Amino acid sequence: RQLPNTVSMEEETPPLLWTHVNSTEHLNLSHQHNATSYQSYVIGLFLSCVYTVLLFPIGFIGNILILVVNLNHREKMTIPDLYFVNLAIADLILVADSLIEVFNLNEKYYDYAVLCTFMSLFLQVNMYSSIFFLTWMSFDRYIALASSVGSSPLRTMQHAKLSCGLIWMASILATLLPFTIVQTQHRGELHFCFANVLEIQWLEVTIGFLVPFSIIGLCYSLIVRILMRAQKHRGLWPRRQKALRMIVVVVLVFFICWLPENVFISIQLLQGTADPSRRTATTLWHHYPLTGHIVNLAAFSNSCLNPIIYSFLGETFRDKLRLFVK
Repeated sequence: RQLPNTVSMEEETPPLLWTHVNSTEHLNLSHQHNATSYQSYVIGLFLSCVYTVLLFPIGFIGNILILVVNLNHREKMTIPDLYFVNLAIADLILVADSLIEVFNLNEKYYDYAVLCTFMSLFLQVNMYSSIFFLTWMSFDRYIALASSVGSSPLRTMQHAKLSCGLIWMASILATLLPFTIVQTQHRGELHFCFANVLEIQWLEVTIGFLVPFSIIGLCYSLIVRILMRAQKHRGLWPRRQKALRMIVVVVLVFFICWLPENVFISIQLLQGTADPSRRTATTLWHHYPLTGHIVNLAAFSNSCLNPIIYSFLGETFRDKLRLFVK
């Protein structure tokens, strides 16, 4: 008569053992996750310190120096110099913002909607203005080389100043217009962050990267044709080729620095497109914080490298710097 009770106890024992095994595995996975998170945090902190000690001073002081030196010698400012001055302003904005972002190692800043939105707006304005200026500078180089003798009537300092104003307006509008629309749609949401909207991220990748670099690629393909035809008249091009070389290097550095972040964002966007349920899930920056941190540092590094490129390849800037120091 007691046999059924014995059987029932044996039937009840495996679930208890299974629960114990599950809890043990869960603890092991939790310990592994904590160890991995700690390792990622230490690596991220080390990279942030390297950026802050080595690149941040170059970017901050270098961009200020570009502005001071060029504005101090306005009478010697060329059209490419004017574009580089505006590029330095955009870079300075990002470098200042980066000092907050580089130590956002555990992504806690994104839990504060105001801070997240504020940093995203500054990042977008800088990104759009930088790529728009580089696109226009590439087009300007094409116009300069396409004019066979003398300067093109389109390439005057007045037109260049007007172009700079329009580029800044376009950059601010490309940021604030979508921001206003999105904020209206998500009014009342306490933890809403402008940076996490997929439509905004699509806009960043297309308008802020793919379309401009398609235009830049077209400009340089036309420039290569012109230079190949102009080989018989090399004497006409030395100064313009120096300016062209500097702009090409700046464009390549921008592409290399911003490509990882745009690839990272694109993967997230493609995941959201393939699986609509993931559109409201946590972002890749939460799943892969170290990778997200590295691509952010790569993007910020672009604004720190531009002053170095401008100093080494900009002969007119070096001359003005010598006069400024004296």
